[in-house]
Amino acid sequence: MPSADGVAEFNHLPAEPALQHLLTCLNAPGWATAVLAGRPYPDAESLLATAFRFGLVLSEDDLGLALSRHPRIGERPGGTGAEAAHSRSEQSGVDQADQELAAALHAGNLAYEKKFDRVFLIRAAGRSGPEILAALEKRLASDEQTEAAEVRDQLAQIAQLRLNALLDQLGRERTS
Repeated sequence: MPSADGVAEFNHLPAEPALQHLLTCLNAPGWATAVLAGRPYPDAESLLATAFRFGLVLSEDDLGLALSRHPRIGERPGGTGAEAAHSRSEQSGVDQADQELAAALHAGNLAYEKKFDRVFLIRAAGRSGPEILAALEKRLASDEQTEAAEVRDQLAQIAQLRLNALLDQLGRERTS
């Protein structure tokens, strides 16, 4: 759990820098604005719960923007920004040298995109490549409504993980 210092620092940031930090956690302006409006947060649990709750009800515009910043599972993002670094770290369980897995993920990504017209998204942190592939194959059987809810849940989980890391970073900066 992040330190109280990180939450205190987040609460005291000016609105624009705080908003920019939130957007690195989830590129969804409506979500970031809603989370920001809840300040001051008494503790990390309240902030993380609020972030998750608003992640579950992303607007279609926010959903599209958020997904636009996520690479396909199994593909490493380029760039040096915070979001790219998060994605590289989160997908570290996917073994890039496993060509069979890479081919299966690629085929699954294409099938998913054809069916749902969006990138397959999953909280990859803590999951192995085979676990991700199994989830992808299972979710291909979902209907649009079920899958849209699942995508929002996955984005909310990713946002929580990234926000947790942000609070840790802000706490370290405050105490140093």
